[in-house]
Amino acid sequence: MHLATMTSVCPDWTLDRIVPAMKRHGYRGLEPRVEWDHAAGIEASMTPAERRAARDRLAGEGLEFCCVATGARMAAADTAERARHVEDLRRYVELAGDLGAPYVRTFGGEHARRDLLLIVDYVADGYRAVMDEAEARSVTVLMETHDRWSASAPVRAVVERVGHERCAVLWDLLHPMRLLERPEVTFRNLSGVVRHVHVHDSDYGPDGSAKAVPLGAGRYDHAPPLRLLAQAGYDGYCSVEVIHGRGSAHDADAVLGQYAGKLREYLSAG
Repeated sequence: MHLATMTSVCPDWTLDRIVPAMKRHGYRGLEPRVEWDHAAGIEASMTPAERRAARDRLAGEGLEFCCVATGARMAAADTAERARHVEDLRRYVELAGDLGAPYVRTFGGEHARRDLLLIVDYVADGYRAVMDEAEARSVTVLMETHDRWSASAPVRAVVERVGHERCAVLWDLLHPMRLLERPEVTFRNLSGVVRHVHVHDSDYGPDGSAKAVPLGAGRYDHAPPLRLLAQAGYDGYCSVEVIHGRGSAHDADAVLGQYAGKLREYLSAG
């Protein structure tokens, strides 16, 4: 299993600052969060020359873009809104291909409160619309266990409905556990379709609001799902998704160091 970080950990850092921090802490993959104006500058608006330069910048240091994290939502109940997400996703598949990133992250998002089987079919139709582009660019589109789709079974159902090798799952380790879904259940439900992993720990304030905390200091034990993946021979990325806004007061380098150390501790424990 390889370590990656999202640019949301360090939204004010340019690539020139991100690269040495990745090398210092042993990260190999970078996952840009597009649409949030991060200082790294990875967006669909990049010119071809800018895309080549960014790819070469990482490759020259033995690093790579591992995934492009988007906000595309395939469950949008309004068909015109979903069509806009589909068009956005096409642009991000192109961006990922140019950066050499094998994956694009998407969400299910909020959906109409109807029979889940109908919703699964509707969401799968959205993903099918981009499979030709994904195949042509050798990019796999991932649906994350997140938001209204935190439970693993419906996510698996969408991927099976799409029925294409370029559609798979991003297992966010936290969100199924928030629904009290045991990691063994999630692992079984997603067996064979997990291509990428997100990790971020959380605790709750007195008002019940979630807050990011160091890995291992929150309410959810990340060791069991990581162990299951390692034992199954998962050889993809585990990407740190601690979210900070531009200009926020936080120590991004400390976050990267703490997560890297704790992840290695979990993985070495077998």
